[in-house]
Amino acid sequence: MENPIYCSNPKLQFLAQRQEISDSIFRVLNSDTYILGSEVSNFETEFATYLGVANCVSVNSGTDSIILGLRALEISHGDEVITPSHTAVATVAAIVSVGATPVFIDIDALSYTLNPNSVIEAITSKTKAIIAVHLYGNACEMDLICKISRDFDIHLIEDCSQAHGAKWRNRKLGTFGILACFSFYPTKNLGAIGDGGAVVTNENELAETIRKLRQYGWDKERVSQLSSTVSRLDELQAAILRVKLLSLDSGNDKRRKNALRYSELLKDSNLTLPTVNPNAEHVYHLFVIQTPNREQIIKEMNYCQIFPGIHYPQPVHLQPAYNHGKNSPTFKLANTEKIMNNILSLPMYPELSESEIERVCEVITKFDSTNHRETDTELGSMK
Repeated sequence: MENPIYCSNPKLQFLAQRQEISDSIFRVLNSDTYILGSEVSNFETEFATYLGVANCVSVNSGTDSIILGLRALEISHGDEVITPSHTAVATVAAIVSVGATPVFIDIDALSYTLNPNSVIEAITSKTKAIIAVHLYGNACEMDLICKISRDFDIHLIEDCSQAHGAKWRNRKLGTFGILACFSFYPTKNLGAIGDGGAVVTNENELAETIRKLRQYGWDKERVSQLSSTVSRLDELQAAILRVKLLSLDSGNDKRRKNALRYSELLKDSNLTLPTVNPNAEHVYHLFVIQTPNREQIIKEMNYCQIFPGIHYPQPVHLQPAYNHGKNSPTFKLANTEKIMNNILSLPMYPELSESEIERVCEVITKFDSTNHRETDTELGSMK
C-alpha cells in the first residue's frame, strides 16, 4: 500500500530541519530564561525586518493577535468590524471576544478574498475597522481596500495568518494596515511546533500598548497600567520560528512550484482552479479547487490514501454560535454560500514531491473522465 498523502504535513518540515531545530531547542533548555527572553526578542526583530515593519509583538496564538490588536485600537462594545464570513472562525471569534459586532460581507468569486464593493456597502457610523483576510496565501485587492480605509477613516487590520511572505505589488502583506496579525500554527507557511502568533505595526505607541496587553497590562516595573490577561510566545517556539524563518521564502517558492504543477496537470479537467491577480504574489498556503463532485472525489482519494481538506465547510455566518438572524448585520453572501459545497483543498506543502502531486491528480482526472463518460452515456440515452 502506498504512503498516505495528507493535506498538510508539518512533521516533514521538522524532519527536513531536524538538526537546526533540535539545536535551537537545546539552546533554550540550556539558557536561564524560558519566558520573554532573547529568543523571543530576536525573533521579533528578525520577523519585523523580514516584513519591513518597525515593530513585531509576539503572542500566544493568531487568535490572540487579533484580540490584542482590536483591544489596542480600543474597539469594543457597540463597535462594528467588517470581515468576510469565508474565513477561519478565529477571525470572527476574536471580534466577538472584545465585545464588538462582526459584519459579514461577501468574497470575490475568483480570489476568495473579501470583495471591496461589499465593504463599502457595509460601512455604517458604528464601523471601526475592516479585517482584510488574505485567505489561502492570496492577497486581497489592497489598492481599493486601502483607499476605502483612508476615505472613510476606518482602521485597516490585515489577517495574514495564511499569507506569510505573500505580496501585493511587490510589497509584503502585513505592511498595509495600521496593524497586521499572524498565526504560527504548525500547518502555516511559517509554523511553530505548537501555538504562536504576532502583531506587527509601524505605530510605536500601538506596539507598546500591545506589549502591555500581552502580559497583564504591565509596564517595565510590572505595574498593571491596563486590565489584561496573558498571551506570550514562549522561548522554545520563538527559537524554532527563528530557524524556520530562514527557509520561509524557499518554502514559498516550492509551494508555487507545486501549485504550477497542479495547474498543468489539471488544466483540462472540469475543476475550477485557483486564479491569481497579476498584482499579487501568492504563497499557496492552500491550493483550493472547486468541483460539484467534491464528496465523491474525497471518497476516491481516501480510498487511495490521499486526504485532502475543506477550508472551510461552513461559512461563519451560518454557524450556530454566530448566526443571530435579523440581529446580525450580515449582507447577502451569494459567492460565499455558492462555493461552500464545492471547495476542496488539495495537499500542499514544500516537501510534497512531484510524484505525489501526480498521484493526487491521477485520482482526480480518472474520476473526472469517468464521470464525463457516464454523463455522456446518460445524455445519449435521452436523445
